[in-house]
Amino acid sequence: MPPETVRLRSLTHPPRPGTPLVGVSLILALGLLSACGGGYHHYAGPLRPVEDQGPTMAVADDGGVTYVQGRLEVRLRPLTDDELNRQFSALSTSGPRSTNPYTFGDQEFYEGQETRQRFTVFSLGVKNYAFPKVRLDPTRIELAASNGRTYWSLRFKQLQGYYRAYAIGYRGNEYSRFRARQDLLLNTMLPSESIFSGQEVGGFVVFPALHPDVDRMKVIVHDVNLRFDYRNEPIESVDIVYEFVRDVGRLYTDGTVELTARD
Repeated sequence: MPPETVRLRSLTHPPRPGTPLVGVSLILALGLLSACGGGYHHYAGPLRPVEDQGPTMAVADDGGVTYVQGRLEVRLRPLTDDELNRQFSALSTSGPRSTNPYTFGDQEFYEGQETRQRFTVFSLGVKNYAFPKVRLDPTRIELAASNGRTYWSLRFKQLQGYYRAYAIGYRGNEYSRFRARQDLLLNTMLPSESIFSGQEVGGFVVFPALHPDVDRMKVIVHDVNLRFDYRNEPIESVDIVYEFVRDVGRLYTDGTVELTARD
């Protein structure tokens, strides 16, 4: 749009006495974006594993990455909101009243032009056929982005506190929905427990929603304890590192996606 037109618009509709100049500037900027067709939402594609993960890692077709040490396997796989909504389909079809605690369900934002991600969710499974006991702390899992952002896995109590704000008055339908979300979290999040020989344990690991500029990251499972002394103190531990990428960019109002070049 020519600069003369912008100046003419601002002079034609001067601010009323007492109107903050910041508010006028914001209105003009929004009008300029709308008139010139420059509006967009942030776009982020699904997480997918980096192909070269190292000699102890195996990448599967479904996007899962497995750490293998003898007969011990620790498998991590990112889950999309669509997959989580399908898995908990009965809890994901009531818009803002959906009780799927991991997503916004089928709720739409901005007249259907944008969906939002509530959390970043992974499925983590352990198969232990190698050691007498393995111990893994779900709260000691870090997501480190290549641009310097760091996210830590969320505890059950943090998610419980997040949803507690919706339980107005602790009664009626809102409290029932709070209890439903809480129960599902308890039943599906990765438990903090020892995994003995011959056992297989799995569950979800939850992180905050990633910022739109995050396109490459490492998920680090810290201090996986493999061997213990007579006092039950770990004497052998390993940090397991998984690498993932995703496409990010801009989604314009006409449906066009412009991807940001990855460094």
